[in-house]
Amino acid sequence: MTEALHGEDRSHWAGRDADVSPRQQTVDARTISAAALSLFAERGYRATTMSDIGAAIGIRGPSLYRHVSSKQVLLGEIMVETMRALIADQRAALAAGGDVTLQLRRMVEAHVRYHAAHREQAFVGNREIGNLEEPYRDQVLRLRQAYERGLRTVIERGCTEGDFKVAEPRLASYAILDMGMGVSAWFRPDGPHGAEQIAYTYADHAVRMLTGPLQEGMTAADV
Repeated sequence: MTEALHGEDRSHWAGRDADVSPRQQTVDARTISAAALSLFAERGYRATTMSDIGAAIGIRGPSLYRHVSSKQVLLGEIMVETMRALIADQRAALAAGGDVTLQLRRMVEAHVRYHAAHREQAFVGNREIGNLEEPYRDQVLRLRQAYERGLRTVIERGCTEGDFKVAEPRLASYAILDMGMGVSAWFRPDGPHGAEQIAYTYADHAVRMLTGPLQEGMTAADV
């Protein structure tokens, strides 16, 4: 889908961008991305125009095309960067060592901390996946699969070593990830619980989920 289909026809800007202010010349990609993220979270991707993004950072909409080729690129890069950050945090938690339970705790804590600290990224990432075009859609989906697989691998190892007791590690990983993702919907920095406390508490819940007794007679086929 082109920018024109999203209400962004570049042709009407022709000949209107010759006079560029110093502000327009020095704006960086990170500033543009931050403005786009805020607007995507507030209004939604489809309701946000390049002119809106330009106005948010004090430059004319057509001048954005000097820095980024389309609104779709902004969305794609935001969502890819979000998943890469999550994967980097997950790998760092795993690399810190310890037994399988401690590794899982650290991975869950990292997952929750990210969603408490980056609520806009989480919101946009969950809501706007349907508006991603190729190649970004495929890239983000592959990164999501890798992230889930990273947690599931630890759960499976814990089951093999006898530390965890779950009939279906994949469903357990989905449940833990969804639990942490939900933090982004309600967490507030000025709320009664800090991000660290929530991260520790959610890690406790995850460990209990994996170490509690299976229901009598339950097998993977029953799930």
